[in-house]
Amino acid sequence: MLRILDRYIIRKFLSTFFFMLGVIMLLAMVFDIASRLSEFIDNQAPFKSIVFDYYFNFLLYYGNTFSSMIIFISVIWFTAKMAQEAEIIPILNSGRPFTRFLRPYMIAATILMLMSLILNHFVLPRANRVRLDFEESFYRDRLLVENYHAEFPGNELVHYASYNSKENIVNDFVVEKYDDRNRLIHFLKARTATVAHGSSNWHLIDVFERLITYNDSIDISDQVINQKIHLIEKHEKDTVLPYRIEDMAIRDNIAEAMTYTELRKFIKKEKEKGNSNVPTFEIELYQRTSYPFATYVLTLIGVSVSSRKRRGGIGVNIAIGLLFVFIYIFAMKVTSVAATTVGFPPIAAVWLPNFIFGILAIFMYRIAPK
Repeated sequence: MLRILDRYIIRKFLSTFFFMLGVIMLLAMVFDIASRLSEFIDNQAPFKSIVFDYYFNFLLYYGNTFSSMIIFISVIWFTAKMAQEAEIIPILNSGRPFTRFLRPYMIAATILMLMSLILNHFVLPRANRVRLDFEESFYRDRLLVENYHAEFPGNELVHYASYNSKENIVNDFVVEKYDDRNRLIHFLKARTATVAHGSSNWHLIDVFERLITYNDSIDISDQVINQKIHLIEKHEKDTVLPYRIEDMAIRDNIAEAMTYTELRKFIKKEKEKGNSNVPTFEIELYQRTSYPFATYVLTLIGVSVSSRKRRGGIGVNIAIGLLFVFIYIFAMKVTSVAATTVGFPPIAAVWLPNFIFGILAIFMYRIAPK
């Protein structure tokens, strides 16, 4: 049962959080409008789409992304203010344990954590899909992919030198197909290749093909003697290939628009293709759960830091809080880079900052004024 103290602190916690969230998101939206307005005008983006398709989902995405940090600053702010106005001293002097004072903070943190979990797993993927579609249509820069390599089902290796989404042209397109004994049976190379979005009908220019068949009935160890090669050269060729350009030219943030199930299937598929960006997609998957749980850690640190009345006033507590925020962001960045560049496990990269700062939160809670 919630008592007056619980309702008072929960109300302060939530009201401060939503106020700071509104102010920060409003500023972010103003800066984004200033940088994108000319592109919206040049591309004749409809006002309704700008408001509802882009900025509504923009606020959802970035508000949720930075919610843990805003929660931390909010806790520092209103708790330090309570300490400066001597509201905490009577609570502790009344004989109540510090855990009792901490309880309403954890209740409010649980409310915000559950909201973030629901947004991450159910709401944001669909909202991001609308936002990214808008960006693709009205202001996102063209997509450039270089030195692409992938393995597709059926023992097919595909690689190309570059792809430009504006011209929709693939340069130095190469397909290699192998049999069950890992022998090359089909080699195709085209100077350029084009395909419509959503289609598997490819148009190739300056094509060179090599078809290789093996006579396995003759027991000859030398494969050069045992094979028959057929060469084909054409200026143009139309063919159907079992993949689309969307399978081979994707943006790094495409995972943001996928639900949990879609993202798991997508990661499995990209692993089979040997996509080097798989750790980035796995980080996106695990962050959807780890970030909301960071709310507890940051709330505990915030209360422990700001519940003491300091000579420098609220400013000192806020400075200490910002220092922790920067260190936490730096730790997340370091572990994410380690996962994408040196093979550090993505799940560990995502949860390690929470674990380290969780230990720090427990230590600070122990030395906090009781």
